[in-house]
Amino acid sequence: MPDTTNSPTTGVQPATQPATGVQPVSGVQPGIPFQDLTKWATKAPEGETLISTAYRDKVTDDLKFVENKPGVHKPDPILVADNVTRKFGGMTAVDVSHFEIERHGITALIGPNGAGKTTFFNLMTGFDTPNTGTWQFDGKDMAHVQPEKVARMGMVRTFQLTKVMSRLTVLDNMLLGAPVQPGEGMFRALFPGMWRKQEQANIEKAEALLERFLLIKKKDDYAGALSGGQRKLLEMARALMSDPKLVMLDEPMAGVNPALKQSLLDHIMALREEGTTVLFVEHDINMVRHIADWVTVMAEGKIVAEGQPKSVMNDPAVIDAYLGAHANVDLGDDSVLEDLKEA
Repeated sequence: MPDTTNSPTTGVQPATQPATGVQPVSGVQPGIPFQDLTKWATKAPEGETLISTAYRDKVTDDLKFVENKPGVHKPDPILVADNVTRKFGGMTAVDVSHFEIERHGITALIGPNGAGKTTFFNLMTGFDTPNTGTWQFDGKDMAHVQPEKVARMGMVRTFQLTKVMSRLTVLDNMLLGAPVQPGEGMFRALFPGMWRKQEQANIEKAEALLERFLLIKKKDDYAGALSGGQRKLLEMARALMSDPKLVMLDEPMAGVNPALKQSLLDHIMALREEGTTVLFVEHDINMVRHIADWVTVMAEGKIVAEGQPKSVMNDPAVIDAYLGAHANVDLGDDSVLEDLKEA
């Protein structure tokens, strides 16, 4: 087995002795990663530990003393929502009193099916309109802002069911996410000299992202020919074309095979180290525990728990939301049912 002690691509170092030739944490500037983050392993080999990074350390320190409770205030929030509700007839799908996302962190939004997570995503990104509530992104009021303007302001999202243009090539799908496209105007389109340079810059950026997401060999293929996991990668890569401040991922691991799931995990971690804030919905508790800096739990439209992963997983409210209040009780025992009635 080759020695990877000082390999610049593994992102790991021995747990017992420091690696040589690796820049210490104190000398790293936020946004400038130690290694090639796209090649990171989110689970270090036995006997080794992941190299810590500047943004990860900052977020960990910021959240260290934050109380684990619903609606708690964060030291440096990028998104703040207050009293957001959404009703469909007589059913309340979302009823969030207060919610904040820590800047540069990876926040997981978890909860059982029907908890209101995707609806909350839709409200925050302008795809749906709440009955009540206010929310600010990076200090700007986002009420009544259209989805395309939300994206231009730096908050982009992916969807639970991937949204790719099947009859366009992978590269053309990427170019749809470019924020500056002067050649799309009717007048300027007649004068290539006015937009050709920007078009080339967009293509180079798109190809660089496709290289990073291991899709460069597919750039000339139709997007409809991609597998489900590759479409997830394409959608995430396209979202990065606009250099967002906040990326919201709706179940990025759903329907993805284990090999591509690992790749997606690495990319989510890499986003944080580039200074991008990440909010994602996920049902895989083990994955959430591994990469999330902060976990928010929704049930029946409300936030029922918040905190660092280890504390949230043991919260009675979370266990109740996923398994029910009597998960460990044999409800087939009549004597137990009688005791519950008396209680």
